[in-house]
Amino acid sequence: MNRRVLLLSISLLPVMIASGMIYSVLPIYLNQELGAGKVQVGTLFTLGALTGTLTSLGIGKLADRFGKIPLILFSQICFSAVMILYSFINSYIFAYPIHVFEGFAWASLGVSAPALIADVSRKGERGEAMGIYNTFWGLGWVIGPILGGGLAELFGFRIMLRVSFLMIMLGLALSLMLIKGNVMSGPSEAPSEVSEA
Repeated sequence: MNRRVLLLSISLLPVMIASGMIYSVLPIYLNQELGAGKVQVGTLFTLGALTGTLTSLGIGKLADRFGKIPLILFSQICFSAVMILYSFINSYIFAYPIHVFEGFAWASLGVSAPALIADVSRKGERGEAMGIYNTFWGLGWVIGPILGGGLAELFGFRIMLRVSFLMIMLGLALSLMLIKGNVMSGPSEAPSEVSEA
């Protein structure tokens, strides 16, 4: 098992859990506490998805030029900002710019994380590496919805969002530790594989 892929996946697990937490209850929060109707909830999610769709290609070019790790860190910072901002707004109107920001964050993570996994995996092990990453992604969405629903029920939506913020910051700290320890630096391809690429 590729150690670097495993550590990267672990560092991103808090984002994955937090995303499962918020998206399982976000429509309820938007409706019950922020006053959004069904159409407004739909347009908010469409706006986030549209932002990600329109920016993915440009973000991919940025990843090639400046590296994947800075974009992964940026996406974690963006996601943490989304959570904390959501916990303070009092109308769904303010959710529109947050969803644009969130769509950009999803595009940054969705482009840069798989690309980095390909970079740090040997050519014949990239399928397994993506399997590891997707396992952690799925685990986040197994844990997140029940945790988010439970926290929202017991302590309210805003506390749940602030817990998500703290979790993502923990993942960001772990990512920074991995970078400082040079765990994610450099490709793991053998020389012959590099020359063939």
